[in-house]
Amino acid sequence: MSATLSGTSVVVASQELVSSDLAGEQVILDLSSGMYYGLNPVGTRIWQLIQEPKTVKEVEETLLSEYEVEAEQCQKDLMTILEQLDEQGLIEVKNAEVA
Repeated sequence: MSATLSGTSVVVASQELVSSDLAGEQVILDLSSGMYYGLNPVGTRIWQLIQEPKTVKEVEETLLSEYEVEAEQCQKDLMTILEQLDEQGLIEVKNAEVA
């Protein structure tokens, strides 16, 4: 991960991927590595939201409006999944604050 994620970071799904919905869960194939990844229903919703560039805050606000979750827990869980996606090269992080 090259940058620190924050609420103002813009995230978008990498273009080098093929993804498909499989019974409410997202399956992602990284074409460059041949690796498959799976996302649970909440991860799938995040994946849907970042098909177009969005700030982390925009994604968080959408999740808060759609799920019954405390804001602090939502932010923590969202940052965790975005960091994991970033570490695997599945998303691009733009305009992030450099650590």
